[in-house]
Amino acid sequence: MNLWLVRHAQPLVEPGVCYGATDLAADAAGTLRAATAAAAVLPMGACLLTSPLRRCEQLAQSLCGLRPDLTCRPDARLVEMNFGCWEGQRWDAIPRAAFDPWMADFGGHAFGGVETVDALMQRVASVWDESLQSPNEQVWITHAGVIRAATLIAQGVRQVTCGKQWPRDVLAFGECRALALGASAGP
Repeated sequence: MNLWLVRHAQPLVEPGVCYGATDLAADAAGTLRAATAAAAVLPMGACLLTSPLRRCEQLAQSLCGLRPDLTCRPDARLVEMNFGCWEGQRWDAIPRAAFDPWMADFGGHAFGGVETVDALMQRVASVWDESLQSPNEQVWITHAGVIRAATLIAQGVRQVTCGKQWPRDVLAFGECRALALGASAGP
């Protein structure tokens, strides 16, 4: 069985801004393109979980409009990582001194003071584990950080010890990818 990961369309924010858990709308035309592309490949009757942030909900609503066979429900565990005080700031304006502790303890340091990568991994793993029990294929409409976490979980990694473990490759805005849900990726 597969887990289909779908990344929201381009959010309406200036490039280079840290927006993590900030609730932003997405580009309407990009959302429609993403929904149309996903509608063509997603399996019939899949269970669709979506981050409750607007950029993901827009895509979920558009997709369900094209594919009424999909059942959809929001799941807060699929929200992007919260970067706390750095939300809404330009990445290049964040002082290097703020990055150093995070890079020294990538999994355990709360960059921005709110959430750690370990906490993100734990909440994504909890959704993953539930998805293993589902009789239907799963679709998650979500964010880059959640997709990276799910990619690691699919490889059997549940805790990140250093930044080098964090996947560099991520879906582009509006793209989707299937990951195999399997017992080897379980707890």
